[in-house]
Amino acid sequence: MHEQKVVGESAPAPVTSGSRLLRGGLRRHVGLQIGLDAACLVTGFGAAYLARFSASPLTNGEFWMITTVAVCLLYFVGTAGHLYLGRYRFGGFDEVLALVCAVASTTVGAVVVDVALGRSERMPAEILPLAGAAGLVLMFGVRYLWRLAGERRRRRQRAGSEPIIVFGAGEGADRVLASMSGSPDSPYTPVALLDDDPGTWNLALGGVRVRGGRGAIAAVARQTGARTLLVAIPSADAALLREITTVAEGAGLAVKVLPRVADLIDGRVGVHDIRDLDITDLLGRCQIQTDVASVAGYVTGRRVLVTGAGGSIGSQLCRQLYPYRPQELVMLDRDESALRAVQISIHGQAAADDETVVLCDIRDVEAVNAVFARYRPQVVFHAAALKHLPLLERFPGESVKTNVWGTMTVLDAAVSVGVERFVNISTDKAANPTSVLGYSKRITERLTAGVSADVRTGVFVSVRFGNVLGSQGSVLRVFASQLAAGGPLTVTHPDVTRYFMTVEEAVELVVQAGALGGNGDVLVLDMGRPVRIADVARRLAGRGPRPVEVVYTGLGPGEKLHEDLFDDNERDIRHHHPLISYVSAPAIDRQQVLALAPWGDPGALRTTLRQLARPHPALPHPAEPHPLETRQRETRPRAAETPSVVGNDR
Repeated sequence: MHEQKVVGESAPAPVTSGSRLLRGGLRRHVGLQIGLDAACLVTGFGAAYLARFSASPLTNGEFWMITTVAVCLLYFVGTAGHLYLGRYRFGGFDEVLALVCAVASTTVGAVVVDVALGRSERMPAEILPLAGAAGLVLMFGVRYLWRLAGERRRRRQRAGSEPIIVFGAGEGADRVLASMSGSPDSPYTPVALLDDDPGTWNLALGGVRVRGGRGAIAAVARQTGARTLLVAIPSADAALLREITTVAEGAGLAVKVLPRVADLIDGRVGVHDIRDLDITDLLGRCQIQTDVASVAGYVTGRRVLVTGAGGSIGSQLCRQLYPYRPQELVMLDRDESALRAVQISIHGQAAADDETVVLCDIRDVEAVNAVFARYRPQVVFHAAALKHLPLLERFPGESVKTNVWGTMTVLDAAVSVGVERFVNISTDKAANPTSVLGYSKRITERLTAGVSADVRTGVFVSVRFGNVLGSQGSVLRVFASQLAAGGPLTVTHPDVTRYFMTVEEAVELVVQAGALGGNGDVLVLDMGRPVRIADVARRLAGRGPRPVEVVYTGLGPGEKLHEDLFDDNERDIRHHHPLISYVSAPAIDRQQVLALAPWGDPGALRTTLRQLARPHPALPHPAEPHPLETRQRETRPRAAETPSVVGNDR
């Protein structure tokens, strides 16, 4: 007779030797847990009986009957609550509630059974709650000893791990200490805690005691032999990191940090999240909370054009705008290699027939007008510019052709197609400008403001911010190249300072400006405190495999000792965002801009640019102003001879 297989019933899985061992280990673990809890409960009942009658309960039959009932109830209640089914780690904090519920239910059940069987003077029901409480305390004690033994065992296993000092005694430190003690393969063993709050100096976390504030770093390092300090404060700002790093490096300690809270995927901090201190941590972050709804409101479903799309700012702009699903994202630049790179970074490939990639020079009036007429963008981000300050001091005419006239060309083309929003990217060098770069960018702010006053529709704004970390020509890239070459690191002046921000945050501000800026506004980001370049150079020089010298070369023409975010006549007004200021730029006479002579004497051109950027009494109008189109046509033969990078942003 053949066996019939029931439809829908799967055959039992084969039992392997590995699964037998696993089940056997689980049964032994559960059996040990039940045995320990039963012993604690019996001991608790005995202690309660002894306290009540001052006599041994060993010969009391009623005591053993109720105790046996309580142990059976604990087993069944604990199993029903998954306490003895492996759901909770033995000795873990998540087991506490289940254990309390099981013991409370057991005690109530024992009282009910005792009353139902008839109360006895030899085992009165009123001592049962005391017995349950005593048993629960003993169970907690067993679990504490279990955890303590496990931690000591893991510490012995990590005997060769590196001793580390943890700065910060808050939640971040608590979690990372738990991760270190709970991980047998942790490369670190915490030997001391430090915190600037005197209220924590009697605190101990995970058996590690707080031993003072930052002033105790050197002493604690000598006493413990630690060579590394972990700043376990995910919300630590750049100023705090710089101060702690200065003290720690003076004591011969390497500094490590935890990720920012915003960078943690699930909000949990573990030993594997510890990373080396990056120079960007010390330079600071001015984090902007983007209003996604407002950004999507003016980008999603619209035709967007980015000039200078191959540069640091322009390429990041394209990458941040693309997820908002614009109807069309047109990327314009004169650098074909940079365009191809940003195309690959967004789409994963560089399609030859992608019509949203446009090779064009903003100096070319007819070409720019043709691009705008074809794509008719509704939103424009103007990032194309020349930005190398020393070279523009030598060749001020190039700043006129690209930064000034090129911006005017893009503005005029935007007006001709009725652009809804135009965002001009400026620089902090436009505030109280002293260089050709600053003059040209200040003039573009004034040109943008002038257009905003003339048009009836559309919003035209400028965005002003400081140096961008890692951008083309930034000081960090220069230092990296000099380190790779073996040094020295060159700094203009021992006291020179600059504002810094990451490229991601700079672009986030630019995108936000399109939503928050009013017509003609210049939006300025609160970039925190400026950073001394010499400090950055010394810190980088000390991290090399061999000592690198820091050399001071002196301030060059047009360079400032300290940059400004605001012009002398500008007020810091913050209408909508606590980190974004709103200032205004006076409109400029276009005829004076068109009359600039980029082919003439460089010194005279610098003087004229300075007067246009920081207006004095009105300059006399030229008798016969040159139209922009004529100027641009005259410059085209020279454009091929000039090794400028128009597509690169600031």
